[in-house]
Amino acid sequence: MNEEFEDREEALEIIRKFEDMLANNSSVFFDLADFEFIIDHYTTSFNYTKAIQACNTALNQYPFSTELLIDKSQILAMAGDFTEALEIIKKLELSEPENADVLMTHGIIYTQQGEFSEAIDYLKRAAILAENRDDILFNIGLTYQSWGKFNSAIKYYKKCLEINTENEIALQELLYCLEVTGGLEESISFFQQFVDNDPYSALAWFNLGMLHFKLANFEKAVSAFDYATIIKNDFAIAYVNLANAYVCLGEFAKSVDAFHQALEHEEPSADIYCNIGECYEKMGQWDLSRRYYQKAIDLNPEMDEAWFGIGVILNAQEKWFEAVHFFRKAAQIYDENPEYWLALGAAEYNVGNIVSSLESYEKASILSPGNREVWLNWSIILHEQGNYEEAIDTIKNAIELNPDDAELHYRLCAYMLAAGKYREAYNYLENALILDFDKHKLLFEYFPELESQRALSRIIDQYRK
Repeated sequence: MNEEFEDREEALEIIRKFEDMLANNSSVFFDLADFEFIIDHYTTSFNYTKAIQACNTALNQYPFSTELLIDKSQILAMAGDFTEALEIIKKLELSEPENADVLMTHGIIYTQQGEFSEAIDYLKRAAILAENRDDILFNIGLTYQSWGKFNSAIKYYKKCLEINTENEIALQELLYCLEVTGGLEESISFFQQFVDNDPYSALAWFNLGMLHFKLANFEKAVSAFDYATIIKNDFAIAYVNLANAYVCLGEFAKSVDAFHQALEHEEPSADIYCNIGECYEKMGQWDLSRRYYQKAIDLNPEMDEAWFGIGVILNAQEKWFEAVHFFRKAAQIYDENPEYWLALGAAEYNVGNIVSSLESYEKASILSPGNREVWLNWSIILHEQGNYEEAIDTIKNAIELNPDDAELHYRLCAYMLAAGKYREAYNYLENALILDFDKHKLLFEYFPELESQRALSRIIDQYRK
């Protein structure tokens, strides 16, 4: 039998035994390691009530366990009960004033409360007592980051990674802080030194690749991720990031290959299937694209990107009735994405569902008021339906939110001219010409008959350079 499967069965059996004990109000002996597993199981599931129950049960059997008291304090803090959490940790501190884990926990609780200065004091004391502890240095970095002191956070994240290059969360937070402070470029040498010190470290190459990816140096990112996978050929996350870098370079076939290599070394995921589907979509291979989007949905029916992706394919094939279904599903799952509502609005219009189309554009305009396409498409439908004043009001609203968008001014000018409101139309035309003279040709694309209007030509000529 597979060893990993046996371990999983053993783990599930421990949880079952504990659940049965609670249900039957009985007493079952667990060793300390089992209790630590049970507590961790509930904590990672955010079931703090059960986690605290497990702590209390464990403390009945091991009343003098510092580790269990620390666990209980941390869980209480996660659950928002800072008073009891601090009470436990302060009692421990009286008996074990030089226990680095106690001091670190005290510091973390202060961080969670937003008392950053006090948190840093405790965490730095812990770091002195326990040298070369990357978790303590990481928490100092995290506290400085929460405090808004990003340069100090960077310093401690770097110290953390110097001790443990495999601390992935520290790497992610470091990259975030470097991005915020504009220090990504300056940190290339820091990441390069890990590669120079150990050229056969897959993780060192991976981290360097992540930095180059953040800097949009996609070719260098590809090179670094490629080295990482050569050194460690089962490095799944490196293949995924290699694939993402290829996407950014527009090399979709290579991206698909890299995603497939990732799947050889990890469980299939909806994210990867969806990404493969998108690559095939970009290459115009509709059948393969749809197949992988569907695989993503089969694994995760709430994968809105995959529903939307199938909608995009169907829309490109002018299968609008089918596309509407998929766009609607994507918007139902994640109704805060303006792109979904914009696509749905266009598809609804193509099948003649005018009311639904207008409702979709209205929703898109609320979510993305700066998106010119939303307002233009919305107004065009209103104008086509003979709702001229509504079309004018829609573009006026758009201009209020985007006063420097020349295309909106030209569109409003055209609607005003069509409505016979010449004076107002010429005012908007002048605004548009000042903002972007070259786009005046749009006027004649909207309404070709306007090209014969001499008054219009005279105003345009006045602004010609």
